Amino acid sequence: MSRRRNKGGTARLLASLGVTAAILLAGLHFDGRTSARQVLDGLLWPLVQLLLTIAAGLAIGQVMEAAGWTRAFSTLARPLFRFSRLGDRCGAAFTAAFASGVAANAMLQDFYKDAKITRKQLYLTNFINQFPAFFLHLPTTFFTVISMTGAAGALYFALTFAAALLRTLVFIFYGRWRLPPQPPAEATAADGEPPAARFKGVWKTVQAKLPERLLRIGLLVVPIYTAVFALNRLGLFGMARDWLADAVVTAFVPMESLSIVVLSFVAEFTSGFAAAGALQDAGMLTTKQTVLALLVGNVLAFPVRALRHQLPHYMGIYSPRTGAELLVLGQVFRVASIVAVGAAYHVAA
Repeated sequence: MSRRRNKGGTARLLASLGVTAAILLAGLHFDGRTSARQVLDGLLWPLVQLLLTIAAGLAIGQVMEAAGWTRAFSTLARPLFRFSRLGDRCGAAFTAAFASGVAANAMLQDFYKDAKITRKQLYLTNFINQFPAFFLHLPTTFFTVISMTGAAGALYFALTFAAALLRTLVFIFYGRWRLPPQPPAEATAADGEPPAARFKGVWKTVQAKLPERLLRIGLLVVPIYTAVFALNRLGLFGMARDWLADAVVTAFVPMESLSIVVLSFVAEFTSGFAAAGALQDAGMLTTKQTVLALLVGNVLAFPVRALRHQLPHYMGIYSPRTGAELLVLGQVFRVASIVAVGAAYHVAA
């Protein structure tokens, strides 16, 4: 049985590598401008980092579960996740999301694979984990943006935070309404063992589970990540951004705000904020117009950026169908919350 499983794993690995090579070669052929350095910096090294992060998330989840540390790791989030009836394991994944969303997703899938959480718990926790994701890049962008746009930048951050908080509260109360009460994470057989024996048991568990699950995830992550890289080099995501920008700008946004919205796609918002500050200083935009334009840029930019950056690991960690559902639904909820908060600001201001 073990030999047959190894043969099956080898065949799947070879098939995955073959598909990956075919996608990469086709992309390089049609692009014709991609250098070896760009493949190394834009594909191979980020892919290695992603797989290492996934492996770390799987290992953390398995160690916590085998050693009985889930309750301790979820201590800070416990009141919130007890109220929402999501439980300690989801609380542990939420805590991990403040450090890495990829690791948190790997933990959730591992808990689900072991039947420790339900599908509904997995979905709700993944959506709630957008809240810690809001803070991951905040320290590196907040002061730069404020220096460029002043009050408009501060209002933009306040409104996007309010949107993240709004949808988090909606998911928490939905869990309270729809989920049954969750018992605390049960004690494990290792709880009464001496440290050396406990460590040995935990190590055996990780050894048994981690390679197989990491291989299964890698078989999907590698070709999907390569496909996204190739499509990005061919300009597909750029065309999608430009099409969305033209459609929304001509219909909803004043022409003076066009440069903010378009530049926010091109340079991860930094150039967009710089343009916003320049237009404000020139008296071409009011603070309210600038804030609304930046919110529109956020709404348009993030779904495309999510497909480019998050689709490979979502479809790899989860199944392709589940990963796509989580990513699309998460972006729908994010856009809806920003539109709601932006509309309220438009009326109030």
